[in-house]
Amino acid sequence: MNLPNALTLVRIFLVPVIVAVLLEGDRDIRTLWGSSLFLAAALTDLLDGYLARRRKQVTTLGRLLDPIADKLLISSALIALVQRGIAPAWMVAIIIGREFAVSGLRSIAEHEGFSVDVSMLGKGKMVTQVAAVVGLILGEKYGGWVEDTAYILLWSVVIFALVSMAQYFWEFWDKLDDSIKFREKRRLKIAERRKHLAEQRRELHRLRKFEKKHKAGKVSPQSDMNSLEEHNVGRY
Repeated sequence: MNLPNALTLVRIFLVPVIVAVLLEGDRDIRTLWGSSLFLAAALTDLLDGYLARRRKQVTTLGRLLDPIADKLLISSALIALVQRGIAPAWMVAIIIGREFAVSGLRSIAEHEGFSVDVSMLGKGKMVTQVAAVVGLILGEKYGGWVEDTAYILLWSVVIFALVSMAQYFWEFWDKLDDSIKFREKRRLKIAERRKHLAEQRRELHRLRKFEKKHKAGKVSPQSDMNSLEEHNVGRY
């Protein structure tokens, strides 16, 4: 267990604590501890990737856990804010639905043997999500421009989610079409090669049969040549 993976696990373990604070604490506790814990958890997302690259500790476990931790953190916080009546449920449904859709596309792409790259909108979406959630938490207490800014950020997250999901779908279908065409082309080549090999085996078997008959004296050399000529004429 290296440090980057440990930070990712810390982010996952902070999720239920953050949800409990956002749902059970009074307004002052939610504002102070909710925003502080959420920011601390979000900060580990920056640190684990930076440390993994700097220390050359990028592992399969880290690549699997990091996106799961991000989705758990953002989705849980937004659902808790919906429960408090702070965030609109339909906006949160779009944001979380996009995460499930993109994860499904990546799983299918991996099964098909290709990958879907992370878009720049997808990378910017995470930063906007963190800012929107913190703004919504603080806006419950302070209201005014803080709350207005939080809702503007939340709208930005929804737009990022829809546009980036469209990009993912476009890239997925494009690469899937290329993958299908490549497999079909390879299948046809293999079938043609097998057909050619089968013809060669039949020809070799026929030649051996002629050779055995010739050695046994059952056919004359002239009839053997006539048979081969008839066979070649039949082929062409």
